[in-house]
Amino acid sequence: MLLKTVFGTMRPSFLVLSPICVFLGFSTSLAARSHVSPILFFLVLTGAVFAHISVNMLNEYFDFKSGLDFKTEKTAFSGGSGALPGNPEMANAVLIIGLLSLMVTAIIGVYLILERGIQILPVGIAGVVLIITYTQWLNRFPFPCLIAPGLGFGILMVLGTHMILTGGNSHLPWLVSLVPFFLINNLLLLNQYPDVKADASVGRNTFPIAYGLDKSTVVYTIFFVAAYLSILVAIAKGYIPGQSIIAVIPAVFSLYALSGARKYASRIGDYPRYLGANVAAAVSTPLLLGVSIING
Repeated sequence: MLLKTVFGTMRPSFLVLSPICVFLGFSTSLAARSHVSPILFFLVLTGAVFAHISVNMLNEYFDFKSGLDFKTEKTAFSGGSGALPGNPEMANAVLIIGLLSLMVTAIIGVYLILERGIQILPVGIAGVVLIITYTQWLNRFPFPCLIAPGLGFGILMVLGTHMILTGGNSHLPWLVSLVPFFLINNLLLLNQYPDVKADASVGRNTFPIAYGLDKSTVVYTIFFVAAYLSILVAIAKGYIPGQSIIAVIPAVFSLYALSGARKYASRIGDYPRYLGANVAAAVSTPLLLGVSIING
């Protein structure tokens, strides 16, 4: 039971995001015709997954300590795992493992900097800062909170992977990283809809709290359009192959999630199929994009 509690705070069903974003950076490195070191790829992937575990566990710990876990209505996609309220004695263990996971990421990062050069240091520092500040600080500021998820998973993971595997930089990883940037921002944004009252009660000031759900849905729409427009522009400019149009297909999931946001607003948690569609868009789009780039 205790191990199950700790494992639950890792939010394992969401950990797939990290490998997919790393895979997208891997695809751009292959498109650059670089020789990819299996060891470097394994280290990048390991560091990304442990970074994700760390941010999940630290978020669970601080949500428990603030009392938020006792106020949110849990769904499969929002409100946290709910693991700690039933096993409060495991809180310190969750904190320690979350910090150890961050340490693993940092150690891997230092090795990669020594191996590939100082140019990846800003990416690493930005990632660590996001992990440390997300729950306790960024959630109190609507705009940083809005873009932090996409910045961490989208831009930093994709760009960092490309830079480490190729030893350089180019327009391509920046351009394709916009896709997970916008979609993962939307993933967290929509998941905040059911938790507005609970989040506000513990001092959070997310975008939906600060500006309301109607404006949040407008932002969701802008991000959704921007994500898929980025793919079309990249195809039109010849940065990615024409077959990458397949990555636009999951737009139907975002449209479905958007319809749920417009129809149910704060009650969307009662209809988890819309939140699930939002997850499907955020996961399948960069995956298909990466596959299409490799096969292009």
